[in-house]
Amino acid sequence: MCLSAVHDLYPNTGRPRLSPVIPAYNQPVELRQLTYFVAVAEELHFGRAAERLRIAGPSLSQQILNLERELGTRLLIRDRRHVELTAAGSEFLTDAREVLAAAARAFDRARNGDRQLPLRLGYVSWLPPGIATMPSLRIRIDEWVLPSHTQAARVAEGSLDLAIAWIEEADVVRQGLAAELLKYERLQAVMPGTHHAARLDSVPAAGLTVLVDVDEASWDSWNRYALAFAQASGASVTHIDDGGITGPAFFEHVARLRRPVLQSPKRHSEPMPPTLTRRPVTSPVPLWAWDLLHRADDTRPVVTSAIRTLIDGASAAGWRLPPTETHWPPTIGKQA
Repeated sequence: MCLSAVHDLYPNTGRPRLSPVIPAYNQPVELRQLTYFVAVAEELHFGRAAERLRIAGPSLSQQILNLERELGTRLLIRDRRHVELTAAGSEFLTDAREVLAAAARAFDRARNGDRQLPLRLGYVSWLPPGIATMPSLRIRIDEWVLPSHTQAARVAEGSLDLAIAWIEEADVVRQGLAAELLKYERLQAVMPGTHHAARLDSVPAAGLTVLVDVDEASWDSWNRYALAFAQASGASVTHIDDGGITGPAFFEHVARLRRPVLQSPKRHSEPMPPTLTRRPVTSPVPLWAWDLLHRADDTRPVVTSAIRTLIDGASAAGWRLPPTETHWPPTIGKQA
């Protein structure tokens, strides 16, 4: 489908629509190209975007160049170590997201006919097992696996109905959201097998290093958590600029630092090298809270029912119970 075919699908937001602000182009822009651009704009890294899209990096780069050529404007500034949006790219990202969301809604309506549309649920890394096939839930798992702060913003703006993500209370209030605890995840430390802490059953938090990445677009939520944990526990902070919070680059940092490093909750398919090992963390136990986010003013019965189903399932599985050991952050006021 070309851009002109979905141009009028999304409601007027008060901003100019695409056609008045984008120069004329010879070829129609396709939804596939918008999908590629949004992935690069959200990751600000061609390698991660290509992995997310499951396409080759050179092909993705060429598709973005073709899109810029067709639009007659530069959307991204990039070099070997850096990608950022131009002013035109920032505006185009907002419109491209709306077009893609509108197209998804149109496709859902066409598939479902008069039946009620499924709720759109986004996530970051963790999903309750079997959530997509629960008979009591009418949800569609969103294909965009994005950082917590991005998924929270998408719920607030209405392109998602629900999201499972990490969020701070101040952001819940600021964005008009509600957050229901689904799961506490204990974070672990990764270290070289030769490190003396590898001989222990657990590692004290004060002996850890936490990684903080310069790329706020991708790692803002993790950076805030890591810095606050380091301040509370006495862990040290190491600043990086290569996205090595997860994946092979994370393991490379652990090997380079030669000490225990707190591992983020972001899943990755890359296996841990046999020269490294994991240990639980204590004093305090670092807890990452996966919350179910929804708009505070969304009182639709289908939303209320989905929230109740997911919370009941999480409670029955014991996911909402904090550990009995000293942990961080404190869980006072959290529903168990």
